Amino acid sequence: MSKTRSIFEEVGTEAPVDKPLVQPGAIDRAARRGARGAVRIWLTMLFVLIAAMLVLGGVARLTGNTLVLPGWNPVQGAIPPLDPGDWLATMERYRVFGEPGPGLVAFQRIYWWEWARGMLAPLAGGVWLLGLAGFGLAGRMPKGWTLRLLGLGGLIVALGGTGWGMGQAPAPFDGPSYRLLVETGLGFALLGLLAWFIFKLRRTEAELIQARRARDGAVFGMATGLMHLAFLQILLGGLLGGLDAGRGFTDWPTMAGAIVPPDVLSLQPVWRNFAENPGLVQFLHRGAGYLVLILGLVAWLRARRSVHRSVRRAFGWVGGLVLLQAGLGIATVMFAAQWHMALTHQLGAVLLWAMILRARFLAQYPIQQSIRG
Repeated sequence: MSKTRSIFEEVGTEAPVDKPLVQPGAIDRAARRGARGAVRIWLTMLFVLIAAMLVLGGVARLTGNTLVLPGWNPVQGAIPPLDPGDWLATMERYRVFGEPGPGLVAFQRIYWWEWARGMLAPLAGGVWLLGLAGFGLAGRMPKGWTLRLLGLGGLIVALGGTGWGMGQAPAPFDGPSYRLLVETGLGFALLGLLAWFIFKLRRTEAELIQARRARDGAVFGMATGLMHLAFLQILLGGLLGGLDAGRGFTDWPTMAGAIVPPDVLSLQPVWRNFAENPGLVQFLHRGAGYLVLILGLVAWLRARRSVHRSVRRAFGWVGGLVLLQAGLGIATVMFAAQWHMALTHQLGAVLLWAMILRARFLAQYPIQQSIRG
């Protein structure tokens, strides 16, 4: 039986303190359990490796340093030829594959280009695997991120497989334009996912939930449309590079003196023209570029009315970059796709893609600012 207390007795000072039923700040505590900053650095390293793989492949194609060996894979191909006999045997395999036979010196130069490009994919795969295993075993993976980061490995393997399986695709999909279409699509999709994850990991889950309440829906919708249109333009750029079609028509704004180039539907069946006809592919690439430019500038003008300074600045970068990228594209065409100009244009595509995603992210999760800001 409990002791009778006086009505004048002070209570509560010596009572045991029980654990409260509700623990505030659960989201913040869950976020602190993961090493968000370290994971972000790891994903940034992967972003750089994938971008380097795409750019190095573009340089190899523009300079003619491309090579396809039957049955090449990152395990057997990791060790290059070590003596003159190995080099001659490797070059003979290349000739048997049906390619013209360059001299040994030229073959070695081309081989080293392709070897460096081909080994970037397994290097990226190794970095991904080590990071995933390290954060998982240390218990430092942010809550809810394991499955997301597991999917990155599948995309990296698929991206590497586009090069390893070259020459084994069924006809008529064994041409370089189809390979570059798949490689470019997978590569930029992977870059997009990496960029989005990097942006999200800069803030805690609690901060993201709070920021989402202030999202700019109209600007976010425009950024989503711009993202899809830019991805289509990137795919057309991959087809253009695979066909080496950037040197075919060097006049602008016309093509061979006309709005629509000649013989755009000359191949049969008709659908092949959209992937294999250099004139039609460049025409579509130009048209999609104009649409990206227009929508990018419209999105920038609309974002200038946003109440969020971060959104205004992000779309300001997008507006400036679409203008720069359009100018680089026109100059690349008019100077017959000289490799240094085409390389700059490709780097610009990577940067613009990342900035579009950043602007879309900030429209979805605006950075909170003071009333005076």
